[in-house]
Amino acid sequence: MFENKYIQQRIEKANKLRESGVNPYCNRSSRNTTIAKFLNVNADVANLEEKRDEKRNYIVAGRIKFFRLMGKASFLKIEDESGLLQIYVARDNLPEGFYNDIFKKNFEVGDIVEVEGYPFVTNKGELSLHVHSIKILTKAISPLPEKYHGIQDKELRYRQRYLDLIMNSGVRKTFHIRSRVISLTRRFFEDKGFLEVETPMMHPIAGGANAKPFVTHHNALGIDRFLRIAPELYLKRLIVGGFEAVFEINRNFRNEGMDATHNPEFTSIEFYWAYKTYKDLIKITKEYFDYLFEHLNLPTVLPYGEHRINFEEFTEIPLIESLSKIGGVPEAITEDKTKILEFLKQNNLEANENMTLGQLQGELFDEFVEAKLINPTFITEYPVDISPLARRSDEKPHLTDRFELFIAGKEIANAFSELNDPLDQLERFEAQIAAKDAGDDEAHEMDEDFVNALSYGMAPTAGQGIGIDRLVMMLTNEHSIRDVLLFPAMKPVQSEIDLHSDEE
Repeated sequence: MFENKYIQQRIEKANKLRESGVNPYCNRSSRNTTIAKFLNVNADVANLEEKRDEKRNYIVAGRIKFFRLMGKASFLKIEDESGLLQIYVARDNLPEGFYNDIFKKNFEVGDIVEVEGYPFVTNKGELSLHVHSIKILTKAISPLPEKYHGIQDKELRYRQRYLDLIMNSGVRKTFHIRSRVISLTRRFFEDKGFLEVETPMMHPIAGGANAKPFVTHHNALGIDRFLRIAPELYLKRLIVGGFEAVFEINRNFRNEGMDATHNPEFTSIEFYWAYKTYKDLIKITKEYFDYLFEHLNLPTVLPYGEHRINFEEFTEIPLIESLSKIGGVPEAITEDKTKILEFLKQNNLEANENMTLGQLQGELFDEFVEAKLINPTFITEYPVDISPLARRSDEKPHLTDRFELFIAGKEIANAFSELNDPLDQLERFEAQIAAKDAGDDEAHEMDEDFVNALSYGMAPTAGQGIGIDRLVMMLTNEHSIRDVLLFPAMKPVQSEIDLHSDEE
C-alpha cells in the first residue's frame, strides 16, 4: 500500500525521528489558542513601536501548508480549522542541533506541529509567530497534492474527502454552513413549540413516499426490513397519539439513481402540526427562510449559477395553472388526457397511455415547468392521483391541499394538509397496490396499521418535509449534491469490485 518512493522517504523520516527520541505520533498537545484567536487578539502588535511583544506567549498547532528554508531560519505557514498563520523558526532560538538535525531534515509540508512563541509583524506587514519551541505532533507519510493545482479530479475529491478538506478551506466553509443550517433548523422549530422525536430507520413496510426502497434482512426474526423512505407515517401516528407539533431531522434512503440532485441517502426535516392547514405551512416556511437568512447573515438575493435568486419574492400558483402560464403548455389540453398524450408525442416525450390524467399532468409539470421556477415558488393544488397521503380539497375533490416549494428549478419542500379520513386513505392505498401490480415499483405499500391508527382519529394536521441537502446547495451556490455531502455515494473502484468478487 505504501510502496510509493515519496511515501517511503517520509516513513524513513518518521523512523529517524524515533531514533532521535522524538515520537512522530505524539498523544498530547499543550495548545492554548486557535489561529483565528491569535490573529484577533494580537492585531494591535502592528501599532507597537518594535512591532513585537516578547512578553506575550502562545502555543498554537496546525498542519504545515507552506515551508521555505532560508539557511539559519525558515518561514512556515500552518493551518488549523480556524485559519492560516505564518511562523518564523530560527536556528538560534531552538535547542542546539535541533534546527539542523531534527527540524530541517524531518519536518515537511503536511506534518502537524505545535509551536510556541510570541507575536510580531514582519517587514511585509504580516502578523506572525516568532517561534522558540516547535515539536511534531503527527508525521504525515503521504505527501499533499501540489499547492497551486490542488485536487483537480472531482471523483478523487469525493472519494478522499479528508484530502479535499485539507486542501480546500472553501469546502470546509460549505460544511460549516451545512452544520449551521441543521442547528438553526432545530432551534427554529423548538422555538415554535415543536418537539423533536426519533422514529425507526428500519420499517416493516416501505412507506411514507413513492420510491423504491433498500431491502435488508433481520436474521433474528428471519424477516426483511426496509430502510426508511420517509418518516411520515410514524410521525403522524404520534399526532394520533396526542402530540400536536413534532419534527425529526434525519436520513432517508431511496434506491434510485444518482445525479446532481439525488443521492441514495439524504437528510431532511419532516414536521407535523395539528390544527393547521397547508396554508399555515406556507406562512411558517417563509418565516423559516427569514430566520435562516438572518442568523446566517446572508443577503436576500443570492447567486446560483447564472441565476440570482430573490428570497424576498415567494410566489404561489396552482399546478394546472402553471402548465400554461409558466410552462407554455396550451391551456386547452391541460385537462384532457387524450390531448396531453398527443402533445407529449409531438414533443418526442414518452406518452404512457396507462397513466391517469393526474399523472400525465405531473409529467407535463416535470418537463415544461419545474426547471423555470427560479425564485421561490409554491406550486399548489396537486392532483389526487400523485398525492396518495394528502387531503382532498373541499372545493376541488380531484385536487389536494398540497404544495411543493421550488427554488432554482429544484424541489426543496413537499407539504400538505394531511389525509385523516381512514376510509379514503384505505382506498388510496388500494389504488397504489393496483399501480404496483401494474408494474410501478415506486408505488406505496399498504400499511394497515397506519389506517388503523387513523381510525382512532387524527386531528386536522398539516405536515411538511424539507430537503436539507438541496437547501444547502441553494445557500452555498453548489450545483451537485455531492458537494454538500461529506461522503456521497460513489460507484465502486476496481479494487472494491475485486474484493466482492473474491468474497463470492
